[in-house]
Amino acid sequence: METLIALGYPGLFIASFLAATIVPFSSEAVLGAMLLGPFSAFWCLFWATLGNWVGGFTSFALGWAGRNDKVERFLHISPQKVAKVDPYIKRWGVWLALFCWLPFVGDLFAVALGFARTNIYLTSIFMLAGKALRYVAVYYFVYALA
Repeated sequence: METLIALGYPGLFIASFLAATIVPFSSEAVLGAMLLGPFSAFWCLFWATLGNWVGGFTSFALGWAGRNDKVERFLHISPQKVAKVDPYIKRWGVWLALFCWLPFVGDLFAVALGFARTNIYLTSIFMLAGKALRYVAVYYFVYALA
């Protein structure tokens, strides 16, 4: 984690990207450390959000491509797990993209939204908004405790 913080904004982007994939990683810890350091809060939020969105959108794209083998190989999500959230996708549609930041189920939502071929523009906007709101909440949490 120290290495990523030492890399500055590119390190935060990498941490956030990895956290949006199956890598068990806390981008919030890297973001919090950087917010308490000499880094700009705006740029920290920007790079964390962008990295996490690109990671989440990668999962969405794998689902969109319909490649079960790639989803299982890279994300370790079985087709059975994706099928379990299908009723939620049918009911809530692109609105579930707001929750792609959630631990454990966020990747599943992103892949399932891709398999369901939801509107790519709305999905990307809602996914970006959800991830940005999460990092803004981290920002306020860090400064409330500081």
